[in-house]
Parts: sequence; structure tokens; C-alpha cells
Amino acid sequence: MSDHNFIERETEPSGTEGTRGRRGGWIASLLLLAALLATGAGLAMWKIGDLKEADAAAASQPEPAEAVTTAVATPREHRQTVSAIGTVLATQSVTLRNELAGTVHSVALRPGQIVGAGTVLVRLDVSVEEAELAAQKAQAALAQTLLDRNQQASLTRAVSASEVDRAKAERDVAFAQIARTEAIIARKTIRAPFRARVGLSDIHLGQYLDEGTVLTTLQGIDDTVHVDFAVPQRIAAGLRRGNEIQVFTGDGRPVSGSIVAIDARVDPTTRNAMIRARIEGGENGPSPGASVRVEVPDGPSHQAIAIPVSALRKGPAGDHVFVIERAKDGKMRAHDRFVQSGPVLANEVLIIKGLAAGEQVASSGSFKLRDAALVTVADHATATTSDIAGGSK
Repeated sequence: MSDHNFIERETEPSGTEGTRGRRGGWIASLLLLAALLATGAGLAMWKIGDLKEADAAAASQPEPAEAVTTAVATPREHRQTVSAIGTVLATQSVTLRNELAGTVHSVALRPGQIVGAGTVLVRLDVSVEEAELAAQKAQAALAQTLLDRNQQASLTRAVSASEVDRAKAERDVAFAQIARTEAIIARKTIRAPFRARVGLSDIHLGQYLDEGTVLTTLQGIDDTVHVDFAVPQRIAAGLRRGNEIQVFTGDGRPVSGSIVAIDARVDPTTRNAMIRARIEGGENGPSPGASVRVEVPDGPSHQAIAIPVSALRKGPAGDHVFVIERAKDGKMRAHDRFVQSGPVLANEVLIIKGLAAGEQVASSGSFKLRDAALVTVADHATATTSDIAGGSK
């Protein structure tokens, strides 16, 4: 009994010490967690203090302003147009051919040369015709002499009236043969029918030409040229002779013209009608056969607003501009506004809807603006400087 009691007394202190060790570990962990939480709270308070100081510093800085130039929206008379591709035609044009066969005696076809009306371009050999003409003239002279003698003799009734009539008919036939031979010689002498520019040619001396051989092409030189183009029948129905159009040549330069003819027939395949317009061309105008772009009016004219092309901004939501206005706080600010844009005319773009005449828009520098941004206008530097100075107080 005494030994057993001794063992129990020895084992009890050992269990109590293990329990005390585990409790000490938990207390240490709690103390470490508390220390970490206290450290984190301190760091958070320090960060919040830094942010407050940064906000206070930012609030003390003046609002930045973007430098821009402005333009005033101006009213323009605008008429909707449609585009078409036209072909330039000379007012006079001909493919030169020979009417009669013959051998080339002389040729004066220099491609690109401008020749006047009546200039001899090609002359065929007419030596046979000239010989026949000489004989016919002699025969005509004899016939005239016989007629004169018979007419004198008829006065004394030496010859009958029938003989006088026969002599007169022979005289007329002789002169008719002369006229026929002269016409053949003229037809073998090819002349320019009007003032024109000579096209390409491949005719040489001594070359035999069949009837209808193409000699060259002649394009008339005039102060005006024609432009033929096709438009849909809906557009053609609203066009009239005398309507003004714009023709854009190869260099992009617009030339004014007017409609002179509208084809009475509509193409059943394309449903287009051919239109002919006249433009001032001259020798320096577009060459016949050249392709040009034609702007044709469509509908009545109406008022639009013109601004510089640089003022219009493109975006996924649509076209927009920045209108420069004085805000309630007295500062000049940019306000984003969506607009409906129209055609571009040279350095300007027409605004159909969304902008009023007289409003100021940012032209250069608009790419860096945002809605309600403070701006400094380069062409109004004095007024803008005072605006910014007042805003920084």
C-alpha cells in the first residue's frame, strides 16, 4: 500500500506539468497574433495618413489646362449630291478615213499636232484626174465656142434652133465632167474639217490605201468639252437642263459645269439614264476619253454648318466635336458633343445636325481633350490666362 501510494504521488505532478506547457504555447500564440494585429493597424493608420496628405497636396494644385486652337462654326448652303463616273468627250470628234482608193502622194499627220480647219493632211495621187481635167476643160472650151457660133448663126437663120440646143447641151455636159473630175480630186485630198488635235497615225508616202482605210483620229480643240455619265433613274428624274454640277479632274481640282442633255431612254438592265454636261475645258482641260468624277445635285438645298476637318473626331459611338464654352465657374471648358457629319469640302467638313452657327469648336489639339476639360485657347491667350489664374485661387 505504501508503495502504490508512492507511485501515484509521483505520477500526478507529471500530468500537471504537460497541461501547463500546452497552455503556455496557446498564450504565446495569442500574444504573437495580437502583436501582428497591432503592427498591421499601425501600418494601415500610417498609410491612411499618407493618402490624406497626398489628397491634400493634390487639392492644393491648380487644375491642368489643355492648349487648343478654336474655329467658329459658320453656316453654309448645302445640297445633297451623288457621285458618278463620267467620260470626257470632245465637242467635235471624227475618225478620218479616205473615201477613194489611191496611192499616198503627201502626208502631214504628226501625232499630237494641232491643225486648223482646212489643213491638208493626206493627199493621194491625182495625176490621172488632173490630165482628164485638162482634157475636159479643152472640150468645154470647144463646146462653148461652137455654142457661141451657132447662136450667132441662128440670128440670120443659118442654123436651126435644134442645132443651137444641141450645142448648149454639149457645153453643159463638158462643164459637168469638169465638176466631176474636180470633185474626185477634192475627195482624194483629205483636209481637217475643224480645228483639232491629230491622233496616232501609220500612213506613209507611196502607200496604197483601199477605200475606208483609217488614217487617224481628230479631237476638236474648243473652250468646252462634254462629260457623259450615268445616274439612277430616280436621280435623273429630278435633273433638268441647266442644272449645275461639279466635275473633279485627275488633279482633284473641281470644275463647274452644266447639264445640256438628258437621254430620254433608261437602260433596262442597269436602270440608269445617260446625262451629258458641258464644262469649260480649253486646251489645258481634261483630254477626251479621260475618266472624271461627277457630283450631281440630289434634292433641294438646305443650311449646314462648316467647321475645319481637324475639329471632327471619329469614335466607336459616332462623330463628335468639342465645343468650347464658358462654364458656370467662369472657366473655358470643352464639352463633348455628338454630331451628324456631311461631305468634306476642301479643308472643311459640313455638319448636318448637332451644331449651331457661331459656336466655337476645338480645331487643333482636340485629340487630347475630354468632357469638361479646362482649356487654354491659343488664339485668345490673354482671356484664357485670366480664366486659369482665377481658377487656381
